[in-house]
Amino acid sequence: MLVAKAKVSALAAPTHCPPREAPTVDDGAALRLDSGASHKPLHILAIGSSSTEGVGATEYDKSYPARLYSDLTADGWTRVEVHNAGISGEVAEKTLVRLEAALAGRWPQLVIWQVGTNDALTGVDENRFRATVEEGARAAREAGAPIVLIDPQYTLRERASPRLGRYAAIVDQIAEEQRAPVVQRYASMLVLENSNLLAPMLAKDGLHMSDLGYDCLAWSLANLIEYAAGANRKTGLR
Repeated sequence: MLVAKAKVSALAAPTHCPPREAPTVDDGAALRLDSGASHKPLHILAIGSSSTEGVGATEYDKSYPARLYSDLTADGWTRVEVHNAGISGEVAEKTLVRLEAALAGRWPQLVIWQVGTNDALTGVDENRFRATVEEGARAAREAGAPIVLIDPQYTLRERASPRLGRYAAIVDQIAEEQRAPVVQRYASMLVLENSNLLAPMLAKDGLHMSDLGYDCLAWSLANLIEYAAGANRKTGLR
């Protein structure tokens, strides 16, 4: 895998995503895609739970996988596919089974795994959760599919009963240890909460992301992918 030499234009930040509103990406060891990736088939597996399925969005095409596809195709990616494999309410152990099955089929060329929210909310043992995510990241690496992790979102429920932050920290630690990029939703959304700017990012239930939240998440991911394909910029960091 090499960084592409082909020129890839930068995706402009959406005007409705003010500074710091898009979740930031810690790219660890920079993601690498094959040279000329924007003109080759790129099969992306977006897997996870409700934030992947798009719960909270007003329409299916407002989910982050749908918006990611739109962002990439609008910027000239001619043969990209984004498969939405989100199942609302699913914990990491169940997602891992589906992830390993997809990897066994050898079709994903990039995996985006949104993970941790339901494990935190249902009280899955933290060590068990850690082992599950480590196994998924390891399985992707062994299958030759780069993986991007997305940690849990900050929600209004954290005000009364903080727990998501511990699981977000686990995801971030695994990403650092395995040299994988991670979208740090929790940290960036906590900044917004402390600045009274979080509300537009969340749906009416205060738990799931809104159309705006998903759009900004997709923008961060699109920039990460474009950077991996040779764009001369850092991703999602403003």
